[in-house]
Amino acid sequence: MLLEVESLDVRYGRTHAVKALSFGVAQDECITVLGSNGAGKTSLLRALQGLTPSSGGRVIFNGEDITKLSPPQRLRRRLSLVPEGRQIAISLTVHENLQMGAYCRSDSDVARDINGIYERFPNLGARRDMQASVLSGGEQQMLAIGRTLLARPRLIMLDEPSLGLSPLLVERLFELITSLHLEGLAILLVEQNTQMALEVASRGIVMELGRATLTGAAHDLQNNEQLAAAYFGHSSH
Repeated sequence: MLLEVESLDVRYGRTHAVKALSFGVAQDECITVLGSNGAGKTSLLRALQGLTPSSGGRVIFNGEDITKLSPPQRLRRRLSLVPEGRQIAISLTVHENLQMGAYCRSDSDVARDINGIYERFPNLGARRDMQASVLSGGEQQMLAIGRTLLARPRLIMLDEPSLGLSPLLVERLFELITSLHLEGLAILLVEQNTQMALEVASRGIVMELGRATLTGAAHDLQNNEQLAAAYFGHSSH
């Protein structure tokens, strides 16, 4: 397994956000984490990136225990998060935002990789010298993903990437996620669009109140009566 999560606990004061959660992500996998608001999905991703301290359990990445490492140290080991809400620096230019994504790198290929991002996202290339505040919501999401890709991750975590996007942009976003996975990236996806998440993922984990209550192959979860009632609002039949 590329990522191994062992009995992970996350607490905020009296709030027990993640409760003894265990799962793994292989190098060739795309896994989605589903659940309603307050289920603990964002707390899970933040703990995996080191942004929120865990109160118990272990996180193993690429064979190394990274439980006590800082977010920059985890980033250097090529574990990256695209946070909910994008969190780009709107006062900086598009190009400066992308450069921030490569701050932990010391190799000479950064300029080439940034040009690769512009080739993948032509709209960003056309606005490279403009402040990120002029970008549409979809363009800002592409910038957030491009910034994260510049860290050269082996596993990329995405927290609600389709939030606030139009249906057309959501479709393009999931095409991008599929493309990144086919290029060799392992993906851990937290997503409100349950149906599309299960279409791109190989496996799914359903969280409720910090616990994994349902896990399985994505195809099986798509046809699961319990999941359909809870998240699609109707029976799978």
